[in-house]
Amino acid sequence: MINMDFSRRLVIETAAMNWTESPISGVLRKPLEREAKESGHTTSIVRYEAGASFSEHVHPLGEEIYVLEGVFSDETGDFGPGTYIRNPPGSVHAPFSKEGCTIFVKLNQFDQKDSIRVRVDTKTSPWQQGIGSLDVMSLHRFEGEHVALVKWPAGEVFEPHRHFGGEEILVLSGTFRDEHGMYPEQTWIRNPHMSQHHPYVHEVTVILVKTGHLPIE
Repeated sequence: MINMDFSRRLVIETAAMNWTESPISGVLRKPLEREAKESGHTTSIVRYEAGASFSEHVHPLGEEIYVLEGVFSDETGDFGPGTYIRNPPGSVHAPFSKEGCTIFVKLNQFDQKDSIRVRVDTKTSPWQQGIGSLDVMSLHRFEGEHVALVKWPAGEVFEPHRHFGGEEILVLSGTFRDEHGMYPEQTWIRNPHMSQHHPYVHEVTVILVKTGHLPIE
């Protein structure tokens, strides 16, 4: 079990982590949180070397992917950098990468009723005006959970706030900051239910954000 105490704040600079072997040849990973060795609630950075592939398998409680580099593929298509993917509970696929890729993956964390299959190319999807000067690209919403990209202009300071149901952030570019520290590209942050922070940036920064999904007890 790795980092499964959701009452604790976590900050992991994933760029500084070493890659570890997986059971599949040519697939390496950096585990961020994991319920069991090869099953259950899991969040990881995963790298497919060129030609690596998985046999067909099922995700009992869904799979969520953001493609960071390269091209990730399965029988539904080829997905380049910036693609956001959701495969619902019970879905089956056989993923592979011809040229290699790096992906951010969350496994077995869906509500059973969250049954929508999602494919979003964030490189071509439009941004919407958010609070203040922020640009927001909503990727998925189900009940209290919301997933989005947020683009921060240089010098932006956000108001102090709390997140009911917690918050996760993956810094995609730039450096995200708050009163607790500074978080360069590839940093993963997990803030527990009702935690508070006062975020800001000095440079243009893009983050992948999920809110409202962590345990509230």
